[in-house]
Amino acid sequence: MTTKAAHPYALMALNNAWANARFHHALEGLPDGAFTAPAPGFFSTLCDTLNHIYEVDLFYIDALEAGGLGRAVYDRDPVTDPKALAGLQSAADLRLARFCHDLTPDQLAEHRQTIRRDGAFEERVDALLLHLFQHQIHHRGQAHVQLQSLGVAPPQLDEFHLAYDRHPSAHPYHA
Repeated sequence: MTTKAAHPYALMALNNAWANARFHHALEGLPDGAFTAPAPGFFSTLCDTLNHIYEVDLFYIDALEAGGLGRAVYDRDPVTDPKALAGLQSAADLRLARFCHDLTPDQLAEHRQTIRRDGAFEERVDALLLHLFQHQIHHRGQAHVQLQSLGVAPPQLDEFHLAYDRHPSAHPYHA
């Protein structure tokens, strides 16, 4: 997917998609049972951490698209197959990238409703996007440590925006 180079939200969405794809690719090196095995972190397993990332993505993407699902996105069983979860995450990342691709300044200033445990709240689109990207980075960092504790070297994920030392797998995500 190509995007305008000056559009930081679209670039962050593509960075997010690349980082998730690269991270999920690293899971192929996990020993059997490791995905659901205890690992140090805020969530007790790598499976739980990555499912959390995915379902929070679903929550915010639904809000950004004004889909109306709200907290119902959390009414799901965790995905315990890493390949299946990678496919679901990739589809969510593509939705987010498509949403961000043609955003205008006026659309970034629009409000969307998020349904919280204690009611509905209005948030600006730009604030929701920044929060979502930060959430992804925060929990991918935790998953990074979990992956390493399970015996797999975590991939470098900060080689996206700069041309210097950009990982070759990032090139398809760039304009």
